[in-house]
Amino acid sequence: QVQLVESGGGLVQAGGSLRLSCAASGRTGSTYAMGWFRQAPGKEREFVAAITWSGGSTYYADSVKGRFTISRDNAKNTVSLQMNSLKPEDSAVYYCAARSGYPSSISSLYDYWGQGTQVTVSS
Repeated sequence: QVQLVESGGGLVQAGGSLRLSCAASGRTGSTYAMGWFRQAPGKEREFVAAITWSGGSTYYADSVKGRFTISRDNAKNTVSLQMNSLKPEDSAVYYCAARSGYPSSISSLYDYWGQGTQVTVSS
């Protein structure tokens, strides 16, 4: 089992920045790919970014490419999402997720999920 806890959400003005963090505990010795997803009210959960276990490869949704950066520190069992140039449409609950093997943009392929952290971007 892996437990994931997100932090760093909040209220920010459009054009601002936030940094989300996800702390993993439990069976963190396995090679897990990590992903960030988000879900806005009335919408389906959507892929934001993902990273391989080594951190050598990253993947982004087109809507955040060039603005968001995913990174990880395996020594600290943390994954981060740096979000710059935020837009009101980025407002959502952001979830951290883990899966064995390679990253995926498909949420149902992830085995473990955090409880989510709210990000609100005001116009």
